[in-house]
Amino acid sequence: MQAIILLGAPGAGKGTVAEDLKRQIGIEHISTGDMLREAIRAGSPVGLEAKAFMEKGELVPDDVIIRLVRERLLAGGSDAWYMFDGFPRNVHQAELLDAMLPECGGALTHVFLLEVPRDLIIRRISNRRVCRQCGAVYNLIGMRPKVENVCDLCGGEVYQRPDDNEATVNNRLDVFNRETAPLVEYYRRKGLFVQIDSSDRLDTEKAILQHLGRA
Repeated sequence: MQAIILLGAPGAGKGTVAEDLKRQIGIEHISTGDMLREAIRAGSPVGLEAKAFMEKGELVPDDVIIRLVRERLLAGGSDAWYMFDGFPRNVHQAELLDAMLPECGGALTHVFLLEVPRDLIIRRISNRRVCRQCGAVYNLIGMRPKVENVCDLCGGEVYQRPDDNEATVNNRLDVFNRETAPLVEYYRRKGLFVQIDSSDRLDTEKAILQHLGRA
């Protein structure tokens, strides 16, 4: 079992790049947010535990997230290849992941930080639109829905999230930079860290594939 990590600020394009790589090379895309929602819908013990924290407006503790990740990795088998999207979020989660992966027969091979200029991130997020029903993501810059405010996939309403505005985005970027700096140094010391200019999606994917030996 092998794993890589995609780090990047909100709007850096992690989710889009991850889904493209999944289609191109068959690597499994693991988003902890998606896993939490799935576990809650399924009513699993870990999902119910996470739901209790979320309903109180609290962050889901690291140990609960790690147990959720462990369940997902063990379900994949020894030949699985995973890509974590936005996880781990801090050094403690990284240390827990380091301890867990060998127990699951796995190893971490690369940690990619997708770097995008702040002004471009703000422009991307300010123009982002999301389907209220299925969660499909659009962008007014170059990925508009075919019919205005209507999802191409399910016909649901496409809208702008309340926090997708410049002031909120600037604050989220400041928080991300503060929280990520120790994580970057942690993986840099391990020799796993790769920084990539993610201003262009296709160039980003090409660079990652080259590092993975799949170009």
